[in-house]
Amino acid sequence: MTTPTVRRNINQSSQSQKPEKANSLPLGARRLTAWAVEITLVVASGLVPFGIGVYANSRSDIQRVPLNPVLVVTERAIARPLALPVSYGIRNVAGPTNFLWTIALLAPLTLSVWQLYLLGKTGSTLPKRWFGVRVVNEEGKAPGLRAVVVREGLGRWTAPVSIAYVLWRYSFAFPNLGLFTFLAVLMVLGEGMGWTSRKRRRAWHDQLAGTYIIDAKDTKKPIKTPVETASEQPQSENDNQVNTSSKQPTPKLKIVHSPNFTLFVVGITSMIAVLSTLVGTQIYIQNQESLRKTQLVNTQKFLELVKQLNPSSGSSNEERQRAILALGGINDTQSIKFLVDLLVKETDPNILDTTQQALANIGINALPELKRMNLFLDGELQSKSNFRNIRQQQLDTNQQAINKILTVYSGKINNIDLSNAQLGAKSSEESSVFNLVLDNADLSGVLFKSANLNRASLKASRFRSVGEDGRWDTYDDVIADLSKTQLKQANLNDANLSRVLMNRSDLSRATLNKANLSNARLVGANLSSTQLIGSDLQQAILEDAILTGADISDAKLIEADLYAAHLSRVSAISTQLSHANLTNTDWQGADLSEAYLDHANLTNANFSAARLSGADLRSANMKNANLRNADISRADLREANLDGADFQGTILFPGKQDPGDRFVETSDLGSQAAIVQGVDFSTAKNLDPQQLAFICTKGGIHSRCP
Repeated sequence: MTTPTVRRNINQSSQSQKPEKANSLPLGARRLTAWAVEITLVVASGLVPFGIGVYANSRSDIQRVPLNPVLVVTERAIARPLALPVSYGIRNVAGPTNFLWTIALLAPLTLSVWQLYLLGKTGSTLPKRWFGVRVVNEEGKAPGLRAVVVREGLGRWTAPVSIAYVLWRYSFAFPNLGLFTFLAVLMVLGEGMGWTSRKRRRAWHDQLAGTYIIDAKDTKKPIKTPVETASEQPQSENDNQVNTSSKQPTPKLKIVHSPNFTLFVVGITSMIAVLSTLVGTQIYIQNQESLRKTQLVNTQKFLELVKQLNPSSGSSNEERQRAILALGGINDTQSIKFLVDLLVKETDPNILDTTQQALANIGINALPELKRMNLFLDGELQSKSNFRNIRQQQLDTNQQAINKILTVYSGKINNIDLSNAQLGAKSSEESSVFNLVLDNADLSGVLFKSANLNRASLKASRFRSVGEDGRWDTYDDVIADLSKTQLKQANLNDANLSRVLMNRSDLSRATLNKANLSNARLVGANLSSTQLIGSDLQQAILEDAILTGADISDAKLIEADLYAAHLSRVSAISTQLSHANLTNTDWQGADLSEAYLDHANLTNANFSAARLSGADLRSANMKNANLRNADISRADLREANLDGADFQGTILFPGKQDPGDRFVETSDLGSQAAIVQGVDFSTAKNLDPQQLAFICTKGGIHSRCP
């Protein structure tokens, strides 16, 4: 059997009709260039539709829809290994953005599969064909799909990127994504350079897949693989022109495996498997037997304690209290259910206190049963039964028990489900003995979805903490769920609600002064008359939120998204709204004095009768904004886009002061006028002669200026 030679197909000569520049480059340079073009095409196929989608999403005249679930799942799958933060809420995007981002996901995958198919079937992708580079196997033929998958999927990408990921993941720089990118590029390039294999430098992915890179442009002589080259005897330069087919094949070394050794290995492996099975089975049987004995002992102890609690047993209150505490020590399902039911049946205050203490000793295992009873009692109250007062007292007792457990086990209640739980008053007028108090508590990871937490005191409480990696803003951050939660009149001053999901929640008349709500999701939330003084709402999502009458003075809403939010009569004095999305927002009658609105998107915003005195509106997009009767004196409008903005009745400078009202002398009126120098008012609407005269005098731009 002779060693196969890599020979060219006849049709390869037709591929040589390319520019001479490509032919003049060395094979290594053309190979690298072709690979760079392949990567560029794949990346561009994703970046172009993604960029167009981002632009479409920034448009205010396009209807918004929930993000495609496929994109949501992909986002989470990417975020987890790369330690990126993930928001588990519904994100609204422009309709075309959904389509374009889906293309941005599928196009690179489709193009990559097509390139792999071409490489497997023909040995060349389009870029490789352009630069005269071809991949072949030892027989000089196209490598086939299986070899290409091994070459590209495992050798070129999976192995080097995995090594880079391990080095990055367990290094001091984690989760610095820039360092991971650098390591990944370094590993991929290093692997592609390869190392010397006999007489030729060959990349590891080629060695792994058994493939070779040949020059498809050079038709003067056949290209031999290293296998063939190694099989030839050394020759002089004059002998190199001899046909290689006349040479004798080099004998190959064969390794013969001993059948006895193979049988020995199989026997040892079988014995280990059998022994492991026997040991595992014995351990399982012993554990089950021990569990049955424990359950039997607990059942007997439970029955004895229940007898002591029977009213006909003649036990004293002290004995009953000891029995209740003993039941709390058993900590099994029947004991928990009995104690929860006892809270409803018992009326003695001392017995009730002891029962709550016993449930607190059991801890978070008692919360599911307490929640079941909580929902049952709330249902009884809603049905307007004849025992309403009694049911309310029972519900108060149940709520107190839940409150105690949450207080004692603060920071250890991750993933506890209290969805729909009733832990607050039904309405602001309702009087209740119980008010939830969890000040300075760690409630990270608790599911309060659709729960009633009205009037709760949650001052300085934390609804978010780091995960197992001990780092903030990574995929495993432990975050509570407060979506659709009732938090009317709740006290959340100084609370940490960063990245917390609060969509459709009711926070009306709540106080969140100096609270951390950065990156929180408050889509459709009710924040009317809410106090948010000095709060951090940077990059928060407040689309369609209601903030009517709220106080957001000194709050930070930099890069926040308030698309179509309702902000009438809001107090936003000195509020930071730089780069915020305020498209279609309603600020009618609001006070935005000294507010920072530079580079904000104010397209179609309604500022009628609003006060914007001293506001920073530099480079703001105020296209089609309604500024009727608004006060923008002392506002800085430089480089703002005023296309279609309505200036009917807008105050650009304060009127002259009545001499009879000069109890306090004001400063020069010129220093209180809006800064309009260089601002283009040509397409602004409803400018009166007095406004035009002011604009032209102060250096503004308009077609009617002299």
